[in-house]
Amino acid sequence: MKHILHVISSIQGNESYSKKLGNAIIEKIQQKYDGSTVEELNLAEKEIPHLDAEFLGKLFTPSNLFNSDKKQSIHFADDFLKQLQNADIIVIGAPLYNFTIPSQLKSWIDYITRPGITFGYGEDGRPIGLVTGKKIYIAMASGGIYSEGPGKVNDFVVPYLQAFLGFLGMTDLTAFRAEGLKVSGIKELAMEKAIKSIVID
Repeated sequence: MKHILHVISSIQGNESYSKKLGNAIIEKIQQKYDGSTVEELNLAEKEIPHLDAEFLGKLFTPSNLFNSDKKQSIHFADDFLKQLQNADIIVIGAPLYNFTIPSQLKSWIDYITRPGITFGYGEDGRPIGLVTGKKIYIAMASGGIYSEGPGKVNDFVVPYLQAFLGFLGMTDLTAFRAEGLKVSGIKELAMEKAIKSIVID
């Protein structure tokens, strides 16, 4: 039995291809791990502020120095952290917007990037990821083709997530793609092809 965190970042609601692909991934996980539970975090339904200097200062302040007002103002970031730590498997819906991830997903990443909690540095100065033992599945959706061909150099979704989540210690990452969703002759079977490609390891 696994605890699955489904992170949704698309602004398209139930019409979102990345959400549909994420749901298909979760369905196959549940088939493999009977009794698994799912917690959904829909970032598009939350008002997540971008980092500013004041909030950044709070993130770098030891919790024992917080007063009650400061604790309240940072509670949602702590909620994100708790959800991350409690999950065995994390499914991240990541549509490609203008060659990269949605700003909501970037903000989530900003708030789970916590010095001394999710990453640190060794004596040699090299970064050490502190979030280990997680399996990550990326459900990427794009109108064009970015896994190969001329579009590949413009894919700043999977490479970015692989690099940064790896920085935090989450190195076991698999990406599934629903691509060509706006390309005539490809879009008709794009979701079917994406769902068939799902293999849970």
